[in-house]
Amino acid sequence: MASGARSVWAIDIGNDSLKALRLQQAGDRVEVTGLDYIEHPKILSVEGISEEEKTKIIRASLATFAGRNELGKDEIAVSVPGQTSFARFIKLPPVEPKKVPEIIKFEAVQQIPFDINEVEWDWQLMPKPDSPEMEVGIFAIKNELISRHLENFSAENLRVTLVQMAPMALYNYAQFDRSELDDADKKAVVLLDMGTGDTNLVICTKLTVWQRCIPLGGNNFTKTIAEAFKLDFEKAEKLKRTAPVSKYARQIFHTMKPVYTDFGAEVQRSLGYYSSSHKGVSFTKIVLLGGGFKLQGLNKYVQQTTQLNVVRPDSFEKLVPAANISSAKLHDNLCDLAVPYGLGLQALGIARIKSNLLPRGIARRMMWERKSKFFIIAAGILLVASLLAFIKTNLDLKACVDSKSQAKKQEATNILQQAKKVDAELKQQEARYPTYEEQIKKQVEVFKYRDVVPLLNETIFKCLPNAQNNPEQSELYTAYKQEDIGKITAIPRNKRKQVFITSISLNYYDSLASAPLEMGRATERTNRTVAAQQQAGGALTDGKGFVVIIEGYTPYEKIDELMDPAGVGNDKGKWGVVTRMMNLNEMFDGNSPFQLFFKDKVEHFRRETGLVDTADGRMPAGIGIPQIKLRGSADEQQSETVRGGRGRADTSERVTSEQVLVDPLTKEEMSKTFDLDEKGRKKYDTFAQPVFIERDRWFRIKAKFLWKDIVQSQGQPAAGK
Repeated sequence: MASGARSVWAIDIGNDSLKALRLQQAGDRVEVTGLDYIEHPKILSVEGISEEEKTKIIRASLATFAGRNELGKDEIAVSVPGQTSFARFIKLPPVEPKKVPEIIKFEAVQQIPFDINEVEWDWQLMPKPDSPEMEVGIFAIKNELISRHLENFSAENLRVTLVQMAPMALYNYAQFDRSELDDADKKAVVLLDMGTGDTNLVICTKLTVWQRCIPLGGNNFTKTIAEAFKLDFEKAEKLKRTAPVSKYARQIFHTMKPVYTDFGAEVQRSLGYYSSSHKGVSFTKIVLLGGGFKLQGLNKYVQQTTQLNVVRPDSFEKLVPAANISSAKLHDNLCDLAVPYGLGLQALGIARIKSNLLPRGIARRMMWERKSKFFIIAAGILLVASLLAFIKTNLDLKACVDSKSQAKKQEATNILQQAKKVDAELKQQEARYPTYEEQIKKQVEVFKYRDVVPLLNETIFKCLPNAQNNPEQSELYTAYKQEDIGKITAIPRNKRKQVFITSISLNYYDSLASAPLEMGRATERTNRTVAAQQQAGGALTDGKGFVVIIEGYTPYEKIDELMDPAGVGNDKGKWGVVTRMMNLNEMFDGNSPFQLFFKDKVEHFRRETGLVDTADGRMPAGIGIPQIKLRGSADEQQSETVRGGRGRADTSERVTSEQVLVDPLTKEEMSKTFDLDEKGRKKYDTFAQPVFIERDRWFRIKAKFLWKDIVQSQGQPAAGK
């Protein structure tokens, strides 16, 4: 691709996020040269958010986009939601081509349900080679809506050149990228793009398009959960996203079942209506797009309801990333990028739908701006030609009048004037040097501590069991790097001195003594402790640093020995994870920039542990993969099925299956389960309590780390251990 190839930015602003692609044509494909995905701090379609607050959120996202992307002179195409715009497809009788615009304007007045002077509208001919009739699409949006939408872009100095409805952008994507559409126009692909508030249903053939906006989206599932569990919207949204691994998964999906049913009915009704009015067209598949379809089970439900092949694409056929684009980021956001993909195709001039809802006043102004460049160039050429003619006349005149000495004198004068001019310009530039130096220093200052957080993470990881800290199991750590399951399982699971981190979160504070250990506001207890020390007149040991929460699990059965063994003293070979954190200077040869802050005080250090158990609500997220394990022999399971419910006294004690957590690599069971006899029945102890098999342990470490380098540079006292 030549560096001078024409590029366009396509931007789709939804209720949840801003999606943008920078595209340029590359042969019969399209190349992505820019990609951005900015999630709004709040969902715009949540009840209670005012229009003013929505505007502030949208403009903040646009400001972020403009600040971290090089826009240059690229054209910008934007979408408007399907539910705020209008589309109607009608058939025209055979008429002379020159009369088509007049007839379409007459039809627009009849079809658009608003005063024609109150809307921006455009049309698109969609002819079929084998049909005498012409189909035309009429698209419109109210003036006040499009003006409000474009004001957000104008506020950030983003000049929009193309406005298209989101459903038509989806059709442009399908018509260009989906290979299932045939030239006979008898096969249709159904696009379902679910957002937070609505779902765009677009039925695409090679030559035609039909669309409907279904007023159901991701928020409907969230509201149902919020009402059922008496939660606010944000907590209900979090519960919805973590439903598959929640211990209340069955209740959550049961609560959402009415929304599943309503959504399936709306899709069926839309497909039925289309089939009744488009005889001979068959549906090949349904393509699911948008973040709403990340909800587990919804894809399968749509397939069962419609009896059609349902896919969620993991790639675009004709879209290729440039070398500077992360393929992983493109893949992660793929299903949210169909709308900007279609917008970009139209802006590049390679899409079927070419209508534009950009207000005519803005379009005319842009056209005159483009033409004015040519007028200025022409005037400049005329001025230069006149100056050259004038100079040539004067030179000829001087050549006739002046002598050779006069010419040399004039030449010397000109050289002297040029030298003075250059000297003045040099002094002017030198005078700017202090200002530029200060600006450069200010910008560079931002990056002074850019490596502190990665360094803290590296420090924590070096405190974990590894080949250096635990040389007797060095082969185990090597086997994990090589994913050699045989060598790993050769060591009993409960003997493996390993620690797996599922999450690390940290916050910076100017005062560690008063910093909360829970990543929230300072607790009353912490504030009382600080105040008591100050009133007592003692020197409060304090400093800048980080509050860190580390979560994870270990298969090792003696977790206290692995974390913080007692009485090990200076024997480094017996140190645990926390012991090493307490001795960072020894771990890093006296050069550690961090120091554990008061490990012996509960307001500054806390460690929690427990068995990995699917029923334990305190257990950190992200541990293992949930699976259903069958218990007992095949004969026992078959016998249980045959008996049905006909009456064995021990039926309630027999366990035929359990939900467990398994190791992602070795597939070993990790969680606490019932201890069963050879017939699959629960075992009990002498106190008539069920006996369990205990496996992995989880942990949560909440600690504070003093940032010694910055504390010492600012002359503050360092904290003790």
